[in-house]
Amino acid sequence: QVHLVESGGGLVQAGGSLRLSCVASVQTFNRYAMGWFRQAPGKEREFVAAISWSGGTTGYADSVKGRFTISRDNAKNTVYLLMNNLKPEDTAVYYCAAVYGGSYDYASPNEYEYDYWGQGTQVTVSS
Repeated sequence: QVHLVESGGGLVQAGGSLRLSCVASVQTFNRYAMGWFRQAPGKEREFVAAISWSGGTTGYADSVKGRFTISRDNAKNTVYLLMNNLKPEDTAVYYCAAVYGGSYDYASPNEYEYDYWGQGTQVTVSS
């Protein structure tokens, strides 16, 4: 079982930045591909970014490409999401997710491929 805990959410003005963190309670974190997803009120959960267990491959939703950066520190069992130039439409609960294994470049945008999920952290962007 993998326990994921997100932090770093909050209220920020449009154009501002936040960095989300997700800490995983597992010894083999360096074998888990990680993803960030978000869910806005009244909407379905959507893909934001993903990173392979090697850290060598990343993927982003078109809506955040160029503004958000996903990274990981395997020594700290942590994955990050740096969010710059935030927009009101980025307001959502952000979830991190984990899936074990896959190839070194595996970084899936499909939420059904992830086995473990955190409780989420709220990000609110005011206009």
